[in-house]
Amino acid sequence: MKIFITGGTGNIGQYVTLAAINGGHQAVVLSRNPGKYPSLSKKAELVSGSITDYNLIAKCVQGCDAVIHIALGWGNEPVSMLTADTAATVNLLELSEKAGVKKFIYTSSTAAMGQMRQVMEESIANIPVDLYGSTKAASEAYVLGFRKYCEGREVSMKRNVIRPGYTYSTPPYPDGATQPDARFRDIANAVVNNRPVVLTRRDGTQFISAGEIAQLYLKLAESDKNEEVYLALGNAFTSWERIAQIAKEECPSSTSEIVLNDLGWGEEPMMFSVSRMDRDFGLSFDSQKDLREHIRWNVEQAINKNAR
Repeated sequence: MKIFITGGTGNIGQYVTLAAINGGHQAVVLSRNPGKYPSLSKKAELVSGSITDYNLIAKCVQGCDAVIHIALGWGNEPVSMLTADTAATVNLLELSEKAGVKKFIYTSSTAAMGQMRQVMEESIANIPVDLYGSTKAASEAYVLGFRKYCEGREVSMKRNVIRPGYTYSTPPYPDGATQPDARFRDIANAVVNNRPVVLTRRDGTQFISAGEIAQLYLKLAESDKNEEVYLALGNAFTSWERIAQIAKEECPSSTSEIVLNDLGWGEEPMMFSVSRMDRDFGLSFDSQKDLREHIRWNVEQAINKNAR
């Protein structure tokens, strides 16, 4: 397949691009700064542009079999968020259908689901609690609801949604990306510099690595699934306290202490179901090996920073 990937140089996207190439597919990647990623440009076709460059995108999707939309637009207010992200997604969706693209995968987020409930699975209603979750939920609705045009003409393109949880990445090459959240880095810096690590007791999540989640993207792109939603997280809960402990294990000379603020959170964590990903594709990740490697990488970065 020829696959057009937005955000294909980012945290998740770089691994999706590599998975597509290693799977024997051709990857065309939209990037705002393709010159920053010479390693990836040797493997994929990188196109300079943004997700709101609609004339460019119309050309890019021509001749493509699949579109994987990972890039995120951002705005601090409702209208700017709508314009930068949801409208961009809807334009890409329509341009892909008109170009004859057969498969479209949209990257949403667990934030689209919003409010935590006893059962967090794909079938429950989205109740977003912020603008980010709202724009993701709105984009999901357009992707899944685009079955026909208003005059009744049917849409032939298969459309599916992936909702990642907290996805981290160790750069797969020197000029690769990592997640924008600084918590891993901050914990590593504190440990290496013998400063206290201040965390919240029982705070954590079902971490998943970008390399793991890329397997779901590839399986879904190669499948005939249509109008499906997949939660994409690890199957095990890991606390930030445990991450700090591993960082200390990776830096045995550290005298850093872990300080926990107790906000009264319960012993049992709220969990997202990942059974659909396992049922349909046999994918289940505890992420512990990749997680330790990522923590080790952050500790090494902190040590190297100190040595400069």
